[in-house]
Amino acid sequence: MLRELVEKKRTLFIDKANSWEDAIHQSCKTLLYSGVIGENYADEIIRCINEYGPYIVIMPGIAIPHSQENATGGTGIGFMKVGQRVIFDECDPDKYANLFFTLATTDPEAHLKNMRTLSNILTNEALIEDLHKARSDDDLLLIAKKYNL
Repeated sequence: MLRELVEKKRTLFIDKANSWEDAIHQSCKTLLYSGVIGENYADEIIRCINEYGPYIVIMPGIAIPHSQENATGGTGIGFMKVGQRVIFDECDPDKYANLFFTLATTDPEAHLKNMRTLSNILTNEALIEDLHKARSDDDLLLIAKKYNL
């Protein structure tokens, strides 16, 4: 999966985001540029977070931005690494992220496959630690080789 993200140019490394909203927009860029999502996808994610809270932060350090928005042009995952923590809730120290796996889908079967792959990644502490250390696509390719992703 990581190799595929690099090959499809769906990875982004930034030093910091100006806000969590900016981080959401940044995390959607690669999927937007590749035609997987429409212009409003990031805004819909932000709307949902404002309404329901930072549900996309699934564990400290990791967010999975996604939306039920139907305006997607396919199924895909984008990866973003932010050097500085992105804080989603000042009152909850666990609601931050550096790693973003942005999801979009029109195909339920492909989405389930992506979720299984993500689940395997997220349950591997050593892999997560390596992702936190990654600084470039070359680092991701080394991680992909190490973990057969």
